[in-house]
Amino acid sequence: MPHPKHRFSKTRTLKRRTHDKAEAATIALCSNCGESVVYHRVCPSCGYYKGKLAIEKQTTV
Repeated sequence: MPHPKHRFSKTRTLKRRTHDKAEAATIALCSNCGESVVYHRVCPSCGYYKGKLAIEKQTTV
């Protein structure tokens, strides 16, 4: 493996890594129940996705 002739400075390394960061997921409101839902996911409280029933939620007695 070749070895670098010169060491990269901290500034140069950090400039390259400016785009490597985590971003928060986009949150939307469920059209059926109004709960907060991550985009493109089934609503965990009611089971609806895009206004249609995707999974049947069981009610606890």
